[in-house]
Amino acid sequence: MQPNTLLDAILDEAGISHAGLAAHVNQAGRKRGLALRYEHTAVARWLKGQRPRGQVPDLICEVLAGRLHRHVTLDDIGLGVPGEPSTPHAGSLSGFVERATALWRSDEQQRAHVLGAPAVTGTPAVMPVWEWENPPEDVDVSRGGRHRVTAADIEMLRAARTHYEQMYRKAGGIATRTRIVGFLNAEAAPLLRGSYTDATGRQLHRATGGLVAIAGICAYDSDAHGLAQRYFHQALRLAKASGDRGLGAYVIALLVNQALFMREYRQAVAFAEAALRAAGKHITPALASDLYAMQAKAYAHLGDSSSALSCIRRAETAADRIRRGYEPDETGYVQPGLVNVQVAEALLSLGELAAAREHAAAAVDNPAHDRGRVHRLAMLSTIELRQGNADNAVATAVQMAEQARGMESQRLRDRLRAVREHLVRCGSAGTAEAAELIDGALRVPL
Repeated sequence: MQPNTLLDAILDEAGISHAGLAAHVNQAGRKRGLALRYEHTAVARWLKGQRPRGQVPDLICEVLAGRLHRHVTLDDIGLGVPGEPSTPHAGSLSGFVERATALWRSDEQQRAHVLGAPAVTGTPAVMPVWEWENPPEDVDVSRGGRHRVTAADIEMLRAARTHYEQMYRKAGGIATRTRIVGFLNAEAAPLLRGSYTDATGRQLHRATGGLVAIAGICAYDSDAHGLAQRYFHQALRLAKASGDRGLGAYVIALLVNQALFMREYRQAVAFAEAALRAAGKHITPALASDLYAMQAKAYAHLGDSSSALSCIRRAETAADRIRRGYEPDETGYVQPGLVNVQVAEALLSLGELAAAREHAAAAVDNPAHDRGRVHRLAMLSTIELRQGNADNAVATAVQMAEQARGMESQRLRDRLRAVREHLVRCGSAGTAEAAELIDGALRVPL
């Protein structure tokens, strides 16, 4: 059940409260001979994704149409009946834009039913990837609106993506998400509703897709997995509208990473395969190396050592072909050493400790952005503890804790806690000092 952000947005536009909508629906129902007794709690359930029964969806449209002085359809309030024909607008790119911007608005307003929504699984999780990979394509993405979108507007979006990505790497997703979502609402949404040709529109959708992907990364880093997934699905739809297969493959890599975290290992393998297959020649060596490395981790967790080792070899081969300066901005996260730490995690799952430590040490020896270095040190410390090398593990954990101080990231907090638990169980010399440093890093308010 997904939050109804369209209903949330239109209620906000109409200036009507949950209790107010319930009262108006009850009143409209009485005119039709219905004895309705809805309260604000019912509206809260509708916003969480529950569909009202009987004539109530039509009554909601009637109430909102009277308030807004315009025609309001079931699709406008997110209550179109699945399997029944919808208005042309609902299934179009412009309809997608309205649904996407409604989510951004709800996120910025900290709507609990949006922030706390769980990630979907099964068919709803797979369909956005299938739709990206398969026809139909967007033949024409031009649009007529009040504001004419210019090259300067698109460059502003690109610069913003770089800015927020760097902020995320230094400060974490929790601190960055509110800022990037505010930017999406204030700057990107009006541009998507503006006036542009097909060529300009494709650049606009690509630039916006890159921004939305970062918003999803920040939501993932904040432990808002349902919200992160919706941002990733939006970014995938924007990538399709842009016609850039490489951007779509990058977004799927983000979905693969989330699937690994959620222990959906078979889905991670399938998604990575879809990205590699559909992007084809448009996929860059950096992205291919990351996708193969994540596949290796998934296979390792599934206990398929043969497939894991095969993917490791493919990841290393692709990594050797990376040429800095020939990669798009989005794959900048594939820095030297990233594949090593991914491979180290896969080898650790397979019980290959010596080889895992070799890769983890190589990852630490390569320069990385702040949060990436924390992850690399955490992996090395974990492997050293598994090998029984407690002294080295403690020294590595101290470096990790010092590097993590000041970052607001739920994922980093998870890594810090895991390392701390391993150290405490070890109980060797220096453990108390390392644990205290980790506790200090964990005291950053979220």
